[in-house]
Amino acid sequence: MLLKRLEQWDQASFHRLFRRSNSVQARHISLWLSKTADGPLYLLFALLLLSSGSAEAYSVSGLLLAAFALELPLYLLLKNSIKRARPADVLTAFIRAHITPSDRFSLPSGHTAGAFVFSTVIALYFPLWWPLALLWAMAIGVSRIMLGVHFPLDVLAGAVLGSGSTLAVYTLLN
Repeated sequence: MLLKRLEQWDQASFHRLFRRSNSVQARHISLWLSKTADGPLYLLFALLLLSSGSAEAYSVSGLLLAAFALELPLYLLLKNSIKRARPADVLTAFIRAHITPSDRFSLPSGHTAGAFVFSTVIALYFPLWWPLALLWAMAIGVSRIMLGVHFPLDVLAGAVLGSGSTLAVYTLLN
């Protein structure tokens, strides 16, 4: 009963957000936001930090690398074990995704997990910038829903995975 209600909430929430992506502008913004979490920007950030040569830059970059080294295998394990269908595969009569996803399954959202790895690293080392990083990470999750490739619970799972991986590594290293 609880799982059924959770699934109903997830699908209803998906529909509410996805309907907002009907405009070309909303789709373009969602696509642009989503692309900022593809991965290369994390590497660019780490390289820019490392170019400063400071000890803190090495700590931040090391945590970012170690957190991704934990998050990515867990993400792949979860995604290929759970095998949750994407919204377009479940709701074929109602929606068509605005993009072609990079893989077949939906849970967890990898873009969201990566964004929350980054956001959590920012929270730990640059707390003044954390509200902005958190807002960006949350926008990544919403963009994945609005593009039609994830349900809200996929995004929530990605946020937990990304933040949890970072906090686990940070705890082990400190």
